[in-house]
Amino acid sequence: MTTIPITQSFASYLTDERHFSPYTARCYGADLRQFIEYLCEDTGITLDQAAEELAFKSRTATGNDVVGKIDRPTITTMICEADADLIRGFLGFLGEQSYSPATLARKIATLRSFYKWGNRLGFTTNNPMTLIRTPRQSKRLPKAITIEQIERLLAAPNENDVLGRRDRAMLETLYSTGIRVSELVGLNHDDLDFENEAMHVRGKGRKERIVPLGSHALGAIRRYIELMNNDAKFAPIWAARDAGEESLSLFLNKHGSRLSSRSVRRKLDKYLRTVGLDPTISPHTLRHSFATHLLDNGADLRSVQELLGHQSLSTTQIYTHLSTARVEDAYKDAHPRAEAG
Repeated sequence: MTTIPITQSFASYLTDERHFSPYTARCYGADLRQFIEYLCEDTGITLDQAAEELAFKSRTATGNDVVGKIDRPTITTMICEADADLIRGFLGFLGEQSYSPATLARKIATLRSFYKWGNRLGFTTNNPMTLIRTPRQSKRLPKAITIEQIERLLAAPNENDVLGRRDRAMLETLYSTGIRVSELVGLNHDDLDFENEAMHVRGKGRKERIVPLGSHALGAIRRYIELMNNDAKFAPIWAARDAGEESLSLFLNKHGSRLSSRSVRRKLDKYLRTVGLDPTISPHTLRHSFATHLLDNGADLRSVQELLGHQSLSTTQIYTHLSTARVEDAYKDAHPRAEAG
């Protein structure tokens, strides 16, 4: 599907003003393209790039600045003049596609964000999403693994080589801090504060925070850096950092470049197979486990919110439900009169 000016402008808004991650922006873009494809098929309108550009210019024109006249409907005008019935038709179409409730909710969120943005800038004549309700979703508890499983996973990498030490340091850091995998791969060497046993993290929406580092994670990072400094392949890269040539990524791939989120997932999958743990465990599972284990051991909710970098306390509260569920399961398993005979 050819990108049209109004969708390009919306994408720029998401990344430049809302500071969406590239992944989230791509998801919103895909949702909007699906809406456009539905409009094309439902109305029989064919996409004409020149006409779409003219239509968008007409929408952004002010005063008596008449850009030009289009003698037929365009996708841009259809989007901008959509009413609630058209949106309901699209949602009905989505309902037939076997999407999960979470995916449907995101697609609705995309349209809400789009029409709120378009209405604010005057591109759209109304906001049809004010008449659309988001279906209620059942709450899914985040997945967490036990401390014993964490210990098995953390012990899996072979620390006799640089990359094994890197992997141990990565896993220790994920569990010690609860940071997102995108935050992990974004770390630079100078984000570490060994003296204060802390780390500077750049999170969602360009928000920054300081998180404490546990002794095990600090030790693993130190061992990794020590071997890096003495490795014939990697030492020159670190030397260039010391010379001020660039801010060096903390976790490097075998080529000496910044490690990607996908690579972290592949490494995790490898160690899950090694120790025989559930292959559906993800880097985010370590974040869930971090929060759950803190709450299980008496940490207060506000502190966990700060550590996770959640903007809203309600986002963090889901972990209290998980912690409560674990207590209830333990009670049912252990108490002789918990279940009816």
